[in-house]
Amino acid sequence: MSLDAQDELIRAAAFAFLDGLVDRSGGIVHRADLESFVYEGRRLPLVERQRGIRKPAGLRAALSILTTYTPNPARRPYDDGVGPDGYPRYKWRGTDATTFDNMALRVAMDEREPLVWFIGVGASEFEPIYPVYLVDEEHDQHQFVVAIDAAMREQWDPAGATLQHPADLAARRRYADVIVRQRLHQRVFRDRVLIAYDRRCALCRLQHPELLDAAHIKEDSQGGEPVVPNGIAMCAIHHRAFDANVLGIRPDYRIHVRRDVLEEQDGPTLRHTRQGLHGEEIVVPARKIARPDRDLLEERYVGFLATA
Repeated sequence: MSLDAQDELIRAAAFAFLDGLVDRSGGIVHRADLESFVYEGRRLPLVERQRGIRKPAGLRAALSILTTYTPNPARRPYDDGVGPDGYPRYKWRGTDATTFDNMALRVAMDEREPLVWFIGVGASEFEPIYPVYLVDEEHDQHQFVVAIDAAMREQWDPAGATLQHPADLAARRRYADVIVRQRLHQRVFRDRVLIAYDRRCALCRLQHPELLDAAHIKEDSQGGEPVVPNGIAMCAIHHRAFDANVLGIRPDYRIHVRRDVLEEQDGPTLRHTRQGLHGEEIVVPARKIARPDRDLLEERYVGFLATA
């Protein structure tokens, strides 16, 4: 079998293996599971300890890249950054373009091979973003340009950017912003918030992750950062109520239910899911640094009172 054919088979098997892990977990995958991948009886870990770029034997190009988890909840969980064009960047290993890892990434870029991007969201826990593609390399900044989906890959054209109509460039940037926010920022933000809240709703204590969201205190459309202190774990019902200003959360972490809702007579669901929460305190993370930012809550609560 040719090396090209073997590369494609291993890559496809690894993606199928990840599909199974994600289906079972709802998104987050664990290092131990990633290290258990086996292909044709041979163990081929999808991540490597002490390094962020993984090229298993038998592949021509890198298979995965990894962004290390940071325990500081006030930092973005992906520290490679996003360029002015809306495309994320991934740093080289070191500053030598000829190292094994950087060359493996360069082959993946040149051959247009799909990769997995593992974003650290907890100790030995990752959000896998895949398939992603490397579309360019910025040597002076020691980094690669990453496309989060095939459309972003096809739209990338730095050499001809100056020849494109400004409206086309603006449309490409808008698309990149939406895809990166949906597939990268918000998924990773949700994972980190749920982990900080022990995977339970801060209001009703529901502990089914598949029914939980990460509610923004300050919406990203208003400049809110996708960081843990700007989020609260909520079940879908309470998230909708929070966004609709049916309830607000004061800076002292107490819940305030809108007056007209308190006065409604609409059966046990209303009493238990909303009215009964009035004056209660939300459950906050054990680590103080991960708790909701009181200034952001104050700003949000002022807006809530204006609509109540």
